[in-house]
Amino acid sequence: MILTSAAVIAVGLGAYGLGRVYPPTGPSAGTVAPADRYVSSQLTDADVTLGDTAVPQLMQTDAFELFVHDPAFRALAGSPGFRALAGNPQVMAALLANPRSFADLAGHPDAFAGLVKAAQDAGSLGHQSHEASAALLGLVAGHTAAMQGLASHPEALSAILSDASAFGRYANNAKAFTDAAGSNAALKQLAGDKSAMSAILADSSIFADLSANAGLFKGLSGQQQALSAAVDSAVSAVHQFQVAGVSNAGLQVLGRNGLAFEQLAGQPKALSAISGHWQAFAGLAGHPAALQAILSEGHAFGKYANDAHAFQLEAAKAAADSPMAHNAQAFQQLASDKAAMSALQADPQVFAVIGNNASAFGGLAGNANKLNPQLIAAIGRNASAFQNLANNANQLSSAGHALQSLDAHSLVASAAASGILNAGGAKAALGNPQAFAAMSANPSAFAGISQNAAALATLAANQKAFAALSAQPNLAALLANPSFSAALNQAGVSQSHAD
Repeated sequence: MILTSAAVIAVGLGAYGLGRVYPPTGPSAGTVAPADRYVSSQLTDADVTLGDTAVPQLMQTDAFELFVHDPAFRALAGSPGFRALAGNPQVMAALLANPRSFADLAGHPDAFAGLVKAAQDAGSLGHQSHEASAALLGLVAGHTAAMQGLASHPEALSAILSDASAFGRYANNAKAFTDAAGSNAALKQLAGDKSAMSAILADSSIFADLSANAGLFKGLSGQQQALSAAVDSAVSAVHQFQVAGVSNAGLQVLGRNGLAFEQLAGQPKALSAISGHWQAFAGLAGHPAALQAILSEGHAFGKYANDAHAFQLEAAKAAADSPMAHNAQAFQQLASDKAAMSALQADPQVFAVIGNNASAFGGLAGNANKLNPQLIAAIGRNASAFQNLANNANQLSSAGHALQSLDAHSLVASAAASGILNAGGAKAALGNPQAFAAMSANPSAFAGISQNAAALATLAANQKAFAALSAQPNLAALLANPSFSAALNQAGVSQSHAD
């Protein structure tokens, strides 16, 4: 249920102990053309400038009005620690997706900093682990029972994945696998498990698929606990998505985009809108700086809903009186992209959809570069399935968390196998998988937070408040909006603890 009155906000936030937090005084302070052509780049604050109307539009929303008139929220918003969090929408979006994990970590600054360091170290393996996650999802989707049988013996599964190509010879000949298992203690134990072997004997073609992705799976074999958790997360994710009707091909795309989908899972209205207008969104997603500007200022672009030609003309020249003026180069590149413009001209109503759901999309704007064309296309090609998920908040949330958990455990396993994570780093990551996954996606942002004692104190002392906010999509979107910090300043909310 979305909060709709100041009274509900006041009671809800007050009940969760939202109050003042001061910094500590101690020393430990079908191919879509843009998808084929575009290579994702990282956005920085310099890449996207808020338009003239972005901040005032946010200030006029019901959610913002309710916030600024709630005394408890104003007390929190006035703390230096909250300002540091609000000034980084990617960090805010991540902590709202997993408030308990981040709040618990923030109460132990050394552990928080250690996990950030582990995420920084593992970050270089992000692409590799995402591909492994995708392959693992595909494997579990096609061989669920057999994979669960193998995973019930982590040591045996690790041994198989470490040399998966050699096990390809057992495809369609599981008896030969049983006969050969005596040469390895872990495999011998698996062979003695009647339930597990029954599932494998019924689907011995699993060995062919293991062999086909031997290179990717080898990277998961070095950390048995992470591997076991990754399989469990994959099983959970596959169940949630298959029940909804997502295809196996769609599952593998989701496996490469765990963080992005978890952010979408927090905004069901946005997910539903994307599924219904995916070609136009895919075109926009090929230009992340332009997409972020549009999502940040959704109402301003609604005027193009019946005139995509006018949008192209104004984007091409980034006219001073248009909402594109502050991001001229990004929009000029979009205007020159024939495939993207063709998709927009075929469905200009995408601008109305964004404008009508400005709050939801504004909360996703900070992570616009994660909404790549491949993910958008997978959502569109499974539109009815994602509509089903968007209408079932619990199932959608579970699917999003399972996907990010898979993302985190795949990264831990890959980093451990590569020698990048030591035992201590792997243990910390396994204890906080969602936080680790979010940190690995934005390590520099979290490094800054880890060094800000006031921000950590605010987060640690207000766990229940952040959990209450994260449970309300409109409120979560407000806090993750790139305009939120500036709106607080203009409203005078973050100027004083006393207000």
